[in-house]
Amino acid sequence: MSLVELIAQADERALAASGLACLDRCVPLLGGDDETLRPLWGSLAEDAAAEDWAERLEQTRGKLAAADGADAAAALAYRMLTTAPAGNSAAALREWAHACSVSALRIHRILDGGAPDEHVADAIEAARGGRTEGLPLSPLGAAELRRQIAVLEVLAGHGPAGLRRAMEVSTEGRRVLVAALSRRNRRDG
Repeated sequence: MSLVELIAQADERALAASGLACLDRCVPLLGGDDETLRPLWGSLAEDAAAEDWAERLEQTRGKLAAADGADAAAALAYRMLTTAPAGNSAAALREWAHACSVSALRIHRILDGGAPDEHVADAIEAARGGRTEGLPLSPLGAAELRRQIAVLEVLAGHGPAGLRRAMEVSTEGRRVLVAALSRRNRRDG
């Protein structure tokens, strides 16, 4: 099943986890670490009220660096954070999950040395729709796409019990992103 289809079929918790997982993998761009988004993951695991999610989201926003003057990758990560819905509306969460998916794929393309411009939008949408044959997906981008699919599949198959595995997938992806950032800094620095 394609990523787009998985997002279309996901429930509110899976949608929130999908967007949060994308943000979690990219949080080092904003100065965050393994613990930064843990309160939000906890809110999903506890099946907390929307007010609790909103409160934890605001606290998290206050902890992370703004992307003023930042590079394109950090600006995309910051947009994921600032556009996270405070409520648990399926429509708002689905829109956020889609936007986070695209942003995370663009970030990984940038870190792999690709252009940050919109010319890659068609390739990203094709990949999200399951059409990867012959597309210019970078190795980081292809791995990110697999992680996004894995998060939604584990939540579809295991419900709330899949949150732990979704967090593990995100932690692995965050470490890959940190290594890519380090390579980029050595190359550019």
